[in-house]
Amino acid sequence: MKNIYFLGECMVELRAMSEATLHQSFAGDVYNSAVYLKRSFAQISTSVVTALGQDNLSKKMLERFESEQLDTQFVFAHDTKVPGMYYIETDEHGERSFIYWRSDAAAKKVVDFLTPELVEQLSQGDMFFFSGISLAVIEEGARERFWQIVTQLKNAGVKIVFDPNYRARLWKNTEETKAQYHLAFSVADITLPGVEDLTTLYNVHNVDAVIEYLQKYKIEEIVVKNGPASVVTKHDNTLQSHTIIPVKNVVDTASAGDAFNGVYLGARLSGCTIENAVQLAAKAAGAVIQQPGAIVPKDIFQLAMAEAAI
Repeated sequence: MKNIYFLGECMVELRAMSEATLHQSFAGDVYNSAVYLKRSFAQISTSVVTALGQDNLSKKMLERFESEQLDTQFVFAHDTKVPGMYYIETDEHGERSFIYWRSDAAAKKVVDFLTPELVEQLSQGDMFFFSGISLAVIEEGARERFWQIVTQLKNAGVKIVFDPNYRARLWKNTEETKAQYHLAFSVADITLPGVEDLTTLYNVHNVDAVIEYLQKYKIEEIVVKNGPASVVTKHDNTLQSHTIIPVKNVVDTASAGDAFNGVYLGARLSGCTIENAVQLAAKAAGAVIQQPGAIVPKDIFQLAMAEAAI
Protein backbone atom coordinates (compact mmCIF):
# COMPACT_ATOMS: atom_id res chain seq x y z
CA MET A 1 0.00 0.00 0.00
CA LYS A 2 1.28 3.47 -0.92
CA ASN A 3 1.32 6.04 1.87
CA ILE A 4 1.66 9.78 2.31
CA TYR A 5 2.13 11.99 5.36
CA PHE A 6 0.70 15.53 5.53
CA LEU A 7 2.39 17.69 8.17
CA GLY A 8 0.71 20.89 9.25
CA GLU A 9 -2.25 22.43 11.01
CA CYS A 10 -5.96 21.75 11.13
CA MET A 11 -8.09 24.53 12.60
CA VAL A 12 -11.59 25.07 13.91
CA GLU A 13 -13.56 26.80 11.14
CA LEU A 14 -16.38 29.23 11.94
CA ARG A 15 -18.58 30.35 9.04
CA ALA A 16 -21.43 32.86 9.16
CA MET A 17 -24.76 31.30 8.19
CA SER A 18 -26.77 34.37 9.22
CA GLU A 19 -26.22 37.41 11.42
CA ALA A 20 -26.89 35.30 14.51
CA THR A 21 -25.69 31.84 13.50
CA LEU A 22 -22.22 30.36 12.94
CA HIS A 23 -21.48 26.95 11.44
CA GLN A 24 -18.54 25.16 13.04
CA SER A 25 -16.33 22.75 11.11
CA PHE A 26 -12.65 21.84 10.74
CA ALA A 27 -10.21 22.82 7.99
CA GLY A 28 -6.60 23.65 7.17
CA ASP A 29 -4.60 23.41 3.98
CA VAL A 30 -2.78 20.12 4.58
CA TYR A 31 -5.82 18.55 6.24
CA ASN A 32 -8.02 19.56 3.31
CA SER A 33 -5.57 17.99 0.86
CA ALA A 34 -5.44 14.79 2.91
CA VAL A 35 -9.24 14.53 2.97
CA TYR A 36 -9.67 14.98 -0.78
CA LEU A 37 -6.85 12.54 -1.54
CA LYS A 38 -8.35 9.85 0.69
CA ARG A 39 -11.87 10.37 -0.65
CA SER A 40 -10.56 9.91 -4.19
CA PHE A 41 -7.99 7.16 -3.60
CA ALA A 42 -9.16 5.00 -0.73
CA GLN A 43 -6.34 2.51 -1.33
CA ILE A 44 -3.66 5.05 -0.31
CA SER A 45 -2.80 5.24 3.39
CA THR A 46 -3.16 8.94 4.19
CA SER A 47 -1.84 10.33 7.47
CA VAL A 48 -2.02 13.72 9.16
CA VAL A 49 1.01 14.77 11.22
CA THR A 50 -0.11 17.46 13.66
CA ALA A 51 -0.69 18.36 17.30
CA LEU A 52 -4.06 19.03 18.92
CA GLY A 53 -5.02 19.73 22.52
CA GLN A 54 -6.94 17.65 25.03
CA ASP A 55 -10.09 19.79 24.93
CA ASN A 56 -13.46 18.80 23.51
CA LEU A 57 -12.89 20.52 20.17
CA SER A 58 -9.62 18.62 19.78
CA LYS A 59 -11.45 15.37 20.49
CA LYS A 60 -14.12 16.22 17.92
CA MET A 61 -11.40 17.14 15.41
CA LEU A 62 -9.73 13.78 15.94
CA GLU A 63 -13.08 12.05 15.44
CA ARG A 64 -13.48 13.97 12.18
CA PHE A 65 -10.05 12.79 11.00
CA GLU A 66 -11.09 9.22 11.71
CA SER A 67 -14.46 9.64 9.99
CA GLU A 68 -12.54 10.67 6.84
CA GLN A 69 -10.50 7.44 7.10
CA LEU A 70 -7.27 9.34 7.82
CA ASP A 71 -4.51 7.61 9.76
CA THR A 72 -4.13 9.38 13.13
CA GLN A 73 -1.02 7.64 14.46
CA PHE A 74 0.89 10.92 14.14
CA VAL A 75 -1.81 13.16 15.63
CA PHE A 76 -0.46 14.19 19.02
CA ALA A 77 -2.22 15.64 22.08
CA HIS A 78 -0.54 18.58 23.80
CA ASP A 79 -1.13 19.02 27.54
CA THR A 80 -1.96 22.73 27.53
CA LYS A 81 -2.37 23.99 23.94
CA VAL A 82 -5.56 24.06 21.86
CA PRO A 83 -6.38 24.08 18.13
CA GLY A 84 -6.21 27.32 16.20
CA MET A 85 -9.48 28.85 15.04
CA TYR A 86 -10.61 31.11 12.20
CA TYR A 87 -13.72 32.94 11.05
CA ILE A 88 -14.39 33.10 7.31
CA GLU A 89 -16.63 35.25 5.14
CA THR A 90 -17.07 35.00 1.37
CA ASP A 91 -18.20 37.76 -0.97
CA GLU A 92 -20.55 37.49 -3.94
CA HIS A 93 -17.66 36.29 -6.13
CA GLY A 94 -16.68 33.47 -3.75
CA GLU A 95 -13.55 35.28 -2.57
CA ARG A 96 -12.62 34.86 1.07
CA SER A 97 -11.66 36.99 4.06
CA PHE A 98 -10.47 35.59 7.38
CA ILE A 99 -9.99 36.42 11.06
CA TYR A 100 -7.59 34.06 12.89
CA TRP A 101 -6.97 32.99 16.49
CA ARG A 102 -3.89 30.76 16.54
CA SER A 103 -1.42 32.25 19.06
CA ASP A 104 -1.89 29.25 21.38
CA ALA A 105 -2.20 26.63 18.63
CA ALA A 106 -0.97 23.16 19.51
CA ALA A 107 0.18 22.61 15.91
CA LYS A 108 3.10 24.98 16.57
CA LYS A 109 4.55 22.23 18.78
CA VAL A 110 4.27 19.30 16.35
CA VAL A 111 8.03 18.95 15.81
CA ASP A 112 8.51 18.44 19.57
CA PHE A 113 6.59 15.16 19.31
CA LEU A 114 8.67 13.70 16.47
CA THR A 115 11.08 11.41 18.30
CA PRO A 116 13.86 9.59 16.39
CA GLU A 117 11.75 6.42 16.54
CA LEU A 118 8.76 8.15 14.94
CA VAL A 119 10.94 9.79 12.30
CA GLU A 120 12.22 6.35 11.42
CA GLN A 121 8.61 5.28 10.85
CA LEU A 122 8.03 8.31 8.63
CA SER A 123 11.10 7.26 6.66
CA GLN A 124 9.17 4.22 5.44
CA GLY A 125 6.66 6.44 3.64
CA ASP A 126 6.30 7.19 -0.06
CA MET A 127 5.60 10.94 0.21
CA PHE A 128 5.91 13.64 2.86
CA PHE A 129 3.95 16.86 2.25
CA PHE A 130 4.21 20.24 3.93
CA SER A 131 3.22 23.76 2.93
CA GLY A 132 4.27 27.34 3.45
CA ILE A 133 1.62 27.54 6.15
CA SER A 134 3.09 24.45 7.83
CA LEU A 135 6.49 26.15 7.87
CA ALA A 136 5.13 29.43 9.20
CA VAL A 137 3.19 27.77 12.00
CA ILE A 138 6.12 25.66 13.28
CA GLU A 139 7.87 27.52 16.08
CA GLU A 140 11.00 29.30 14.90
CA GLY A 141 13.17 27.43 17.38
CA ALA A 142 11.97 24.07 16.02
CA ARG A 143 12.68 24.74 12.35
CA GLU A 144 16.28 23.50 12.43
CA ARG A 145 15.05 20.19 13.80
CA PHE A 146 12.30 20.14 11.17
CA TRP A 147 14.82 20.48 8.34
CA GLN A 148 16.93 17.71 9.85
CA ILE A 149 13.86 15.47 9.79
CA VAL A 150 12.99 16.37 6.20
CA THR A 151 16.56 15.72 5.08
CA GLN A 152 16.53 12.34 6.82
CA LEU A 153 13.29 11.41 5.05
CA LYS A 154 14.63 12.50 1.67
CA ASN A 155 17.82 10.49 2.18
CA ALA A 156 15.65 7.47 2.99
CA GLY A 157 13.93 7.75 -0.40
CA VAL A 158 10.73 9.52 0.65
CA LYS A 159 9.50 12.00 -1.98
CA ILE A 160 9.35 15.47 -0.44
CA VAL A 161 6.42 17.61 -1.59
CA PHE A 162 6.16 21.37 -0.95
CA ASP A 163 3.32 23.79 -1.68
CA PRO A 164 4.48 27.38 -1.00
CA ASN A 165 0.94 28.54 -0.02
CA TYR A 166 2.16 31.94 1.15
CA ARG A 167 0.31 33.81 3.93
CA ALA A 168 2.13 37.07 4.70
CA ARG A 169 0.53 37.59 8.12
CA LEU A 170 2.12 34.39 9.44
CA TRP A 171 5.69 35.58 8.84
CA LYS A 172 7.80 38.30 10.47
CA ASN A 173 8.96 39.56 7.09
CA THR A 174 9.59 38.38 3.53
CA GLU A 175 13.28 37.79 4.23
CA GLU A 176 12.37 35.12 6.81
CA THR A 177 9.91 33.55 4.38
CA LYS A 178 12.35 33.46 1.49
CA ALA A 179 15.05 31.88 3.66
CA GLN A 180 12.67 29.07 4.64
CA TYR A 181 11.30 28.65 1.12
CA HIS A 182 14.84 28.37 -0.22
CA LEU A 183 15.41 25.41 2.10
CA ALA A 184 12.08 23.91 1.04
CA PHE A 185 12.75 24.24 -2.69
CA SER A 186 16.25 22.86 -2.17
CA VAL A 187 14.93 19.62 -0.71
CA ALA A 188 11.65 19.26 -2.67
CA ASP A 189 11.13 16.49 -5.22
CA ILE A 190 7.71 17.88 -6.14
CA THR A 191 6.45 21.44 -5.74
CA LEU A 192 2.97 22.81 -6.41
CA PRO A 193 3.25 26.62 -6.43
CA GLY A 194 0.52 29.05 -7.34
CA VAL A 195 1.61 32.06 -9.37
CA GLU A 196 -0.08 34.36 -6.85
CA ASP A 197 1.90 32.81 -3.97
CA LEU A 198 5.25 33.67 -5.52
CA THR A 199 4.48 37.07 -7.03
CA THR A 200 4.91 39.00 -3.78
CA LEU A 201 8.00 37.10 -2.72
CA TYR A 202 9.96 36.88 -5.96
CA ASN A 203 8.36 39.41 -8.32
CA VAL A 204 7.31 36.66 -10.73
CA HIS A 205 4.02 37.46 -12.42
CA ASN A 206 3.30 34.54 -14.73
CA VAL A 207 3.81 30.82 -15.15
CA ASP A 208 6.93 31.18 -17.28
CA ALA A 209 8.58 33.37 -14.65
CA VAL A 210 7.76 30.85 -11.91
CA ILE A 211 9.29 27.99 -13.93
CA GLU A 212 12.36 30.11 -14.68
CA TYR A 213 12.80 31.05 -11.02
CA LEU A 214 12.64 27.40 -9.92
CA GLN A 215 15.23 26.32 -12.53
CA LYS A 216 18.03 26.84 -10.01
CA TYR A 217 16.68 24.01 -7.82
CA LYS A 218 16.83 20.28 -8.53
CA ILE A 219 13.08 19.76 -8.38
CA GLU A 220 11.93 16.68 -10.25
CA GLU A 221 8.30 17.70 -10.76
CA ILE A 222 6.92 21.26 -10.85
CA VAL A 223 3.18 21.90 -11.06
CA VAL A 224 2.27 25.57 -11.43
CA LYS A 225 -1.32 26.50 -10.61
CA ASN A 226 -2.65 29.72 -12.13
CA GLY A 227 -6.22 30.06 -10.86
CA PRO A 228 -8.81 29.23 -13.52
CA ALA A 229 -6.19 29.45 -16.27
CA SER A 230 -4.08 26.54 -17.46
CA VAL A 231 -1.84 24.42 -15.27
CA VAL A 232 1.77 24.12 -16.43
CA THR A 233 3.97 21.19 -15.43
CA LYS A 234 7.64 20.48 -15.81
CA HIS A 235 8.95 16.96 -15.34
CA ASP A 236 12.31 15.62 -16.52
CA ASN A 237 12.81 18.82 -18.55
CA THR A 238 9.47 18.28 -20.34
CA LEU A 239 7.19 21.32 -20.18
CA GLN A 240 3.45 20.79 -20.63
CA SER A 241 0.51 23.19 -20.58
CA HIS A 242 -2.78 21.63 -19.49
CA THR A 243 -6.03 23.34 -20.43
CA ILE A 244 -8.52 23.64 -17.59
CA ILE A 245 -12.23 24.17 -18.20
CA PRO A 246 -13.24 27.01 -15.85
CA VAL A 247 -16.18 26.62 -13.48
CA LYS A 248 -18.95 29.20 -13.94
CA ASN A 249 -20.78 28.72 -10.64
CA VAL A 250 -18.11 29.84 -8.15
CA VAL A 251 -19.52 29.79 -4.61
CA ASP A 252 -16.41 29.59 -2.41
CA THR A 253 -12.76 29.36 -3.51
CA ALA A 254 -11.64 28.02 -0.10
CA SER A 255 -9.46 24.91 -0.44
CA ALA A 256 -9.61 24.73 -4.25
CA GLY A 257 -5.80 24.52 -4.37
CA ASP A 258 -5.80 22.07 -1.47
CA ALA A 259 -8.19 19.74 -3.30
CA PHE A 260 -6.05 20.02 -6.41
CA ASN A 261 -2.93 19.11 -4.42
CA GLY A 262 -4.46 16.10 -2.71
CA VAL A 263 -6.00 14.56 -5.81
CA TYR A 264 -2.94 15.28 -7.94
CA LEU A 265 -0.64 13.55 -5.46
CA GLY A 266 -3.06 10.65 -5.03
CA ALA A 267 -3.20 10.20 -8.79
CA ARG A 268 0.58 10.26 -9.10
CA LEU A 269 0.98 7.76 -6.26
CA SER A 270 -1.54 5.56 -8.07
CA GLY A 271 0.52 5.56 -11.26
CA CYS A 272 -1.39 8.15 -13.29
CA THR A 273 0.40 10.22 -15.90
CA ILE A 274 0.93 13.90 -15.16
CA GLU A 275 -1.72 14.77 -17.77
CA ASN A 276 -4.34 12.54 -16.15
CA ALA A 277 -3.35 13.65 -12.65
CA VAL A 278 -3.82 17.31 -13.58
CA GLN A 279 -7.23 16.68 -15.12
CA LEU A 280 -8.46 14.73 -12.09
CA ALA A 281 -7.07 17.38 -9.73
CA ALA A 282 -8.72 20.18 -11.70
CA LYS A 283 -12.01 18.28 -11.57
CA ALA A 284 -11.69 18.06 -7.79
CA ALA A 285 -10.94 21.78 -7.44
CA GLY A 286 -13.89 22.60 -9.68
CA ALA A 287 -16.22 20.50 -7.56
CA VAL A 288 -15.02 22.12 -4.34
CA ILE A 289 -15.45 25.75 -5.40
CA GLN A 290 -19.10 25.15 -6.27
CA GLN A 291 -19.91 24.44 -2.61
CA PRO A 292 -19.51 26.52 0.58
CA GLY A 293 -16.78 25.59 3.05
CA ALA A 294 -13.34 24.05 2.79
CA ILE A 295 -14.61 20.47 3.05
CA VAL A 296 -17.66 19.83 0.88
CA PRO A 297 -20.14 17.03 1.62
CA LYS A 298 -18.64 13.68 0.76
CA ASP A 299 -21.51 12.51 -1.44
CA ILE A 300 -21.41 15.66 -3.57
CA PHE A 301 -17.67 15.45 -4.00
CA GLN A 302 -17.63 11.76 -4.86
CA LEU A 303 -20.46 12.19 -7.38
CA ALA A 304 -18.44 14.86 -9.16
CA MET A 305 -15.31 12.69 -9.14
CA ALA A 306 -17.22 9.65 -10.38
CA GLU A 307 -17.94 11.65 -13.52
CA ALA A 308 -14.17 12.04 -13.91
CA ALA A 309 -13.88 8.22 -13.89
CA ILE A 310 -11.58 7.84 -10.89
